[in-house]
Amino acid sequence: MTKANLSRDLVLAASLLSALAAAAPAQAESKTEKCFGVALKGANDCAAGAGTTCAGTSAIDYQGNSWKFVPAGTCATLKIPGDRVGSLTALERNVPKR
Repeated sequence: MTKANLSRDLVLAASLLSALAAAAPAQAESKTEKCFGVALKGANDCAAGAGTTCAGTSAIDYQGNSWKFVPAGTCATLKIPGDRVGSLTALERNVPKR
């Protein structure tokens, strides 16, 4: 094997490893989704809606503008009291008054 071929092979291998490393976080993220309106009081994940600052700050059970990570594809099937389900977008129900 010549030096030119070896260098080319090393560059290709490094490129492939970089592409695989970049794809790994995307695969991990796609295994979960944000599901609004399913967290119990004080049990939401970070970045809840108005009236909350971060994880654990939801003030009401099933607060519509707070979310929790759930397995991808399950949010809309999560049943909560009152014959309701989770949502992939923020809800206006059960939002504490300011």
